[in-house]
Amino acid sequence: MSATELLQTPLHALHLELGARMVPFAGYSMPVQYPAGLMAEHQHTRNAAGLFDVSHMGQLRLSGPEAAAAFESLMPVDVIGLAPGKQRYGLLLTDEGTIVDDLMFVNREDHLFVIVNGACKHGDLAHMQQRIGQRCTIEPQFDRGLLALQGPQAVTALQRLLPGVEKLVFMTGAAFEWQGRPLFVTRSGYTGEDGFELSLAAADTEAFARALLAQPEVQPIGLGARNSLRLEAGLCLYGNDIDTTTTPVEAGLNWAMQKVRRSGGARAGGFPGAARVLAQLDGATPPERVRVGLIAQERVPVREHTELQSEAGERLGEVTSGLLGPTINQPIAMGYLPPAFAAPGTRVNALVRGKAVPMVVAPMPFVPNRYYRG
Repeated sequence: MSATELLQTPLHALHLELGARMVPFAGYSMPVQYPAGLMAEHQHTRNAAGLFDVSHMGQLRLSGPEAAAAFESLMPVDVIGLAPGKQRYGLLLTDEGTIVDDLMFVNREDHLFVIVNGACKHGDLAHMQQRIGQRCTIEPQFDRGLLALQGPQAVTALQRLLPGVEKLVFMTGAAFEWQGRPLFVTRSGYTGEDGFELSLAAADTEAFARALLAQPEVQPIGLGARNSLRLEAGLCLYGNDIDTTTTPVEAGLNWAMQKVRRSGGARAGGFPGAARVLAQLDGATPPERVRVGLIAQERVPVREHTELQSEAGERLGEVTSGLLGPTINQPIAMGYLPPAFAAPGTRVNALVRGKAVPMVVAPMPFVPNRYYRG
């Protein structure tokens, strides 16, 4: 796709003004880094507060008396029982029990507010309309702005503009106003740090972003550091670590499936691919591969699609995400291995340009999460 065909977020002119290096991502022209560089941006987010433009992601509104029950029929997740103001992670599944997309949703009392991945948003919308469009109203809000403010000082900076936002805890949301303009804020993010995501009208996005960047704690952060931060936090990237070849159990996302939707639960099953997913959860038919964390024992970055082998040279699986972790200062990766090789401490080799690089299976996250739970 040429630069002229790429879509632009409401912050495009601001990114250029700030000296960002722009790249194509999910059909948009997006900042991969600013002049400070990826390493400095990563460390600034870990130590202070980083502002990310995530307006390429898809925002949707599901409304009507059946909205929660309808949405729950698409996922192995408790939607009906989610209290007002609470947020939850969800997984849209195929009829084979594999992952169409991962998403976040909030119960806003009169509707469900849903955020899906940018590269998947049009497909997700079609998927929802086809399957539950008769049961609830599904409104895409793909023209809205979405900002993420992440890091230990995010709350200090944000509460100057939005007093009261400090009362939110991890995975909750509320409506706010700034200079008479409405915003919806959740205390969540994709870095493993405390932080917030803010949905607002496209026309208000640049002014609010500038107000945040005027705070001494805040610096602009690009997609490069967003990727290194989420990998250190052990978080999946759709299209790399999870996709329509992966089930939630293979991906280690059992925690995202509440008891009420599992075997024996009050509303067990009833979602696409339930037979396969529940059989994997129960251990009746265990998965043949599982997602693991890996730390390289040599200072060699191990990238996605790198083959993983046993020490005897047998092919076991492959890396799905990998880079030099700036905080941990070691090459880290995620990948899929047979369960027999998935225990922490297990040694495998990654085949990098024909050379075997020793790796050790490690628990995730690689860097402890610092979500604010109150």
